[in-house]
Amino acid sequence: MSSTKVKVAILFGSKSDMPTMQKAAAVFKEFGVSYAAFAVSAHRSPELLAEILKNLEAGGTDVIIAGAGLAAHLPGVVASQTLLPVIGVPIGSGGLGGLDALLSIVQMPKPVPVATVGVDNAGNAAYLACEILAIKYPEIKETLINFRKKTKEELAKDGGAVAL
Repeated sequence: MSSTKVKVAILFGSKSDMPTMQKAAAVFKEFGVSYAAFAVSAHRSPELLAEILKNLEAGGTDVIIAGAGLAAHLPGVVASQTLLPVIGVPIGSGGLGGLDALLSIVQMPKPVPVATVGVDNAGNAAYLACEILAIKYPEIKETLINFRKKTKEELAKDGGAVAL
């Protein structure tokens, strides 16, 4: 794998996580943010993970989103191998509905933080990534401003009244 030039990398532990992580990809498509996605396991393919991270860093990637279920080690392992900001997405799998993954990601020991969003909320991870990118990229900042304005206007239509 050669150096990958994308602003954001989306990593997840297995292909079964794709439906959840596609929510992040949808936000990046809407905002015009370049990204690459990788199904890579912290446990089953640690060498491949290290190679991917090395190439992402060399290629100038700015933010990583890492989704995982159950013990959810992927976000923490990624954060331990890079200085790039890592946003963890706990994936609701197994008997605890994602609570185990949430606690595994949010309870990272210092000094290896992982920003964490709600269970299965890869869309919010993408919005957070865009906020981080907006510091460096004015066009992303402008897109975020317009998106929030549009969202606010839609909520204000008809005084917030909805038909039930």
